[in-house]
Amino acid sequence: MVGLSHVAMRGLVRRYMPEGAVTLWPTEMLNSRRLPLQKVGETPETLKSDGETHLMPQILGNDEDNISRSLRKLEPWGAVGVDINMGCPVQKALKHNYGVALMGDADYAAKVVAMTVKHSKGPVSVKLRAGDQGDFNYLSKFSQGLVDAGAAWLCLHPRTAGQKRRGNADWSQIAELKKSISVPIIGNGDVQVAEDALQMFEQTGCDGVMIGRALTARPWMLWQLGAKWGWPNPPGFSGDPPKTGEEEAQAYGEALKFLLNEHQKYFAESLGLRKFLFFVKVSSPWLNFGHPLFAKVSGCKTYVQAAEILNEFFKSSQLRMTDKTNLRY
Repeated sequence: MVGLSHVAMRGLVRRYMPEGAVTLWPTEMLNSRRLPLQKVGETPETLKSDGETHLMPQILGNDEDNISRSLRKLEPWGAVGVDINMGCPVQKALKHNYGVALMGDADYAAKVVAMTVKHSKGPVSVKLRAGDQGDFNYLSKFSQGLVDAGAAWLCLHPRTAGQKRRGNADWSQIAELKKSISVPIIGNGDVQVAEDALQMFEQTGCDGVMIGRALTARPWMLWQLGAKWGWPNPPGFSGDPPKTGEEEAQAYGEALKFLLNEHQKYFAESLGLRKFLFFVKVSSPWLNFGHPLFAKVSGCKTYVQAAEILNEFFKSSQLRMTDKTNLRY
C-alpha cells in the first residue's frame, strides 16, 4: 500500500502477531524504473528494522532490464521473493503500462512474469484484479498464463479497475479462481474485521487472506484471528484481544502512539508527520470521532505536539470503533 506498508507500519502490525506466527511482509509499491538508481535500504520506501525478515517487496514493472537490475538490489537487501503488481488502477501506474494496465495484454503480462522469474532467486507472485472486462473467463485464462509463466501464487482483489475501491468485492471470483488454478490463491478485498477473514476462507476456499487498509485501524486483527485458532498471544500481551468497540477504540489510541514512536525512529520529522497524518486519514474512518482526530493531527508541526494530541484525545470514554466503513477516503 503506497504510503502505508513502510517499516513503521510493519512494526506496528508485527507487535500484535501471535508468538511464533510467520508471514510474508510486503513493502510499499516500488518502481522498477527508479530502484536501479536508488540506494535500497536508505529510501523511505525501503527502510527496514534490524533483523526484519520475510520481506516480499511489491514492484511495478514491465521491462526486463529494469526488473533484473531491481532484483539485484533487492535480494541482498533481504527480499525473499517479489510480487508483481497488476492491480494498481491509479493513473501514475497506468501511464507507464504498469499495474492493472498489464491486464489488458495477457501475452505481455505473462512475459513480465517469465522475465521476473528468470532473474529472481525467490518465488514470484502476482497481485491482480478482476480486470477491465469483469469477465471471469478472461480472468481465468489471464491467470493461467501467469501460472504457466512461473507465478508461484496469485492474489486476487475481485473488483474491476474502474471500481477502484467502490462497490463490493466479488468473492465468488476468488472461489472460482481457486477451483480453476493449480497454484495457491490469496483472497483480498472487503476484509474489515477478523470475522470477514474467516468468512473469506470459508466462502472461497482460498489458501490465504491479504488484509490491507483495515489493518491501519485494527493492527491487532491477527491477534484476534490467532485467538480464534487457539494460537499464543503476541509477546508482551496477556488476556484476550480487544473485543468491544470501546476496547478497540482505546487499542487504536495505543496503536497510534506506538506508531508515532516508530515514525520518530525512522523518519525525519517533516516526512514522518506527513506519513503519520496519512495513516490517520486512512484509519480514522473506523473511529466514531475519527474526523475530529484527523483535524487535530492535521495541525501538528512536531512529533511532541502529535503525541500530546493523542494523549489528550484518547482520554475520552465516548470513543468506539465501528465494524464497517466504505473504505474510501
